[in-house]
Amino acid sequence: MNVLDYISHFFGDGALWHGYDGIPTRLGEHVVYSLEALVLAAVIGLPVGLVTGHFGRGGNTLALIATGGRALPTFGLLVLVVTWFGFGTGPAMVPLVVLAVPPILVTTYEAVRSVDPSPVDAARGMGIHESRILFRVELPVALPLILSGLRSAAIQIVSTATIAAYTGLGGLGRYIIDGLSQKNYEKVVGGATLVAGMALVTLLFFWAVSRFTVSPGVRRSE
Repeated sequence: MNVLDYISHFFGDGALWHGYDGIPTRLGEHVVYSLEALVLAAVIGLPVGLVTGHFGRGGNTLALIATGGRALPTFGLLVLVVTWFGFGTGPAMVPLVVLAVPPILVTTYEAVRSVDPSPVDAARGMGIHESRILFRVELPVALPLILSGLRSAAIQIVSTATIAAYTGLGGLGRYIIDGLSQKNYEKVVGGATLVAGMALVTLLFFWAVSRFTVSPGVRRSE
């Protein structure tokens, strides 16, 4: 059979549309894991990136953190964390968050640093507080690039969250892992197709968010 046949048989199997191993259940688990990891990474990366970008300090340190985070093997980190802390949701979150923080952190820093300094200097000359300058002047202009960092992190999380199945959790990775162990390539291909589809939906979601949150003037100037 070819790939299209595998996909057709996988999605045509009525038993996979209900129950604990059904597509809706596994998809919901995958969405929850991905959202949790993205929120945790954003809580860490966004504030640090905004503050360091606003004051223009720590760029070299952030670059080192980003390089180190990207160099860590996600699966190896997962195995190490599970060895130390045991199975569960927490160990599965650690490598996903570590993977997602660098693009959010570095992109946010660069986004704020790339804002035209003229309006920033004018705001300071008017005596406006630094926090208001950051959120009222710099953030609206930096938002497109910040969203691109969040989008990149989200795509990486969605694609890599399949490893959560190795810790005994669910998600779409369950189809890939179980399919490989059972030599059931319909499950493998079907699970991979679902992950790819979810990644595309994530791209569309961030495109929509950008359309509704970025001001038309900033979009035209990109």
